[in-house]
Amino acid sequence: MSWNSNSHGLPFLPGYTFPDVTKSTFSRPQTLEYKNGHALPRRPTVGIGQDPLLSELLSQQEMNEFVFETSDVTYGPCAQSLTEEFIPPYVNLDKKVLHFYAYFKENILYSPQEVYRIRPVDIYYYLENDSMCIVEPVVENSGLPQGKRIKRQRLPKNEYGACYQWKDLNLGMDLEVYGYKYRIVQCDAFTKEFMKNEGILLNDPEPMPVDPYSKRRENPQPCYTTPSEFDRKYQFLTMDRKVLRFHALWDDADSLYGGTRPVTIQYYLVDDTVEIRAVHEPNSGRDPVCVLVRRQKLPKKIKPNCVLETSPEEVDEYFSPKDFQVGQNLRLLGHLFLLYDCDGFTMEYYQRNYPEIEMKPIDVPDRLGEVPPYNGFGSLEDSLQNCLSLIPKPPKKDVLRMLENNHKELRYSARLNNNNPDDKGRHFILSYFLSDDTISIFERPARNSGIIAGKFLKKMRVPKPGTTVDKPEFYSPADFAIGATVDVFGHRFLLFDADEYVLAYLESNSSQIPHQTIESLRQKLGVGAANNQPTDQNGACNLKPPQPSSTTASCLFFKIKEFMNLACVSKCKLLQTTFFLFSFGGFFAIRKVLIAFIGVYVS
Repeated sequence: MSWNSNSHGLPFLPGYTFPDVTKSTFSRPQTLEYKNGHALPRRPTVGIGQDPLLSELLSQQEMNEFVFETSDVTYGPCAQSLTEEFIPPYVNLDKKVLHFYAYFKENILYSPQEVYRIRPVDIYYYLENDSMCIVEPVVENSGLPQGKRIKRQRLPKNEYGACYQWKDLNLGMDLEVYGYKYRIVQCDAFTKEFMKNEGILLNDPEPMPVDPYSKRRENPQPCYTTPSEFDRKYQFLTMDRKVLRFHALWDDADSLYGGTRPVTIQYYLVDDTVEIRAVHEPNSGRDPVCVLVRRQKLPKKIKPNCVLETSPEEVDEYFSPKDFQVGQNLRLLGHLFLLYDCDGFTMEYYQRNYPEIEMKPIDVPDRLGEVPPYNGFGSLEDSLQNCLSLIPKPPKKDVLRMLENNHKELRYSARLNNNNPDDKGRHFILSYFLSDDTISIFERPARNSGIIAGKFLKKMRVPKPGTTVDKPEFYSPADFAIGATVDVFGHRFLLFDADEYVLAYLESNSSQIPHQTIESLRQKLGVGAANNQPTDQNGACNLKPPQPSSTTASCLFFKIKEFMNLACVSKCKLLQTTFFLFSFGGFFAIRKVLIAFIGVYVS
């Protein structure tokens, strides 16, 4: 701004200035300039109309006096007074905290050893905003939720909304907060100094009471139990990783959808603990739960107690290895288990340490239940599969045996053993197939008998009389002796002759065949060989395969007819017999052999 030089000592106020009538220029100075193409501000050096600037006429001291000078005419004289600098309380009282030591008493219910506990706390009062915080010191392994009990806040003093102030706190008083009474017993040095400066007299400090539970833990009661002489360290070094394993059945029939379930009982010798694990069976419909009873020491008898956990003082005796015996029922934690087997290590351990205990495995009772009687449809094995699963599967076969004994059969001559006169002239061929232990019966044709000959019994396994479905017993070569009676589904057949191959096979397996069976075959076949007759006195035929000659067609004719009568071949085997005889008879006898076949077939 420019300064009016013709003011004549008058103040620079409206009405006290007079314009210069001789002044002709009133232009403003240039305050902008261009530099490198940009408009930049510039401080003016002269005022309006080329008048000098006031800042250039006055010194710095005069400018300061001009700014802070107060007119006595307008405002009057004022007394010079010293004012103190204002400091807000949140700055003056920042990080200033009153620390009090207190405790509260906690009542203990349902405990015969203690009635109450003393729990010390620290009370912090923040002067900057009158907030408080109560913290309980953390004690290691106390089992109590400790730490900050009340977060920092303004604590209510009464029901009218008033809050605690620092003036309300003192030693030897009860501070009631949210239903708890905190007894203040001591404070730190800063709190004492602050209260003294504010004119508050503190009461005498009180001692912190002793917690009876903590004192009892520091001084445990003397134990009058005689220490055990058993060396636990030696047991660990000698019995580590040694486990007695028993196979048992859990009788769970009393529960819903219960029954008999297989389990494994493991006894760890290193610490005398027992673990019970379930044996999961596929498609059983049960959850695959592995551990039924976790590894622990099992007491024999449990005294009644109001708590779930049992202390060692309440148990008189635990289970030991001498309590486990194969073949006996064992009750563990109220459940009944039947021990039926054990592993090899367990067997050796009991023989070495407990020779008086007999560890003999027993047969597991059948868990299938009652099997319905055989209905007569299909074989016994097929009918039993319907009781084992919802979708029955074919019974398994011994493939190796079937390959070794393929096309091997034992043939016997038989007749019906009954009082019916019409069955006296009927003759049968009983074939026993070694590949699958099946039996087929073929009836020989007889002229003018009125009975249709052919297949009497298809190839199947024949059970012995009185056989049940759960334990079937079938006929074997040891049961087929000369003169024996075979009961085939109510039909009784009497065996009176056999093939020579039968004797050869039974002699090769004489260790599995009774001596009476082999001796009866030797006597029968020896008599037939001595007489050299195709039939015996009872009309029996010798089932030895014929040995055809290669001389004439008439000889071949009699051989073919004899072979057909002996082997009872069917129509489909005529062609096989032709090729068999062709290998012995020669090419020139083919025509007459075929004529003989046709004649036999027509007859």
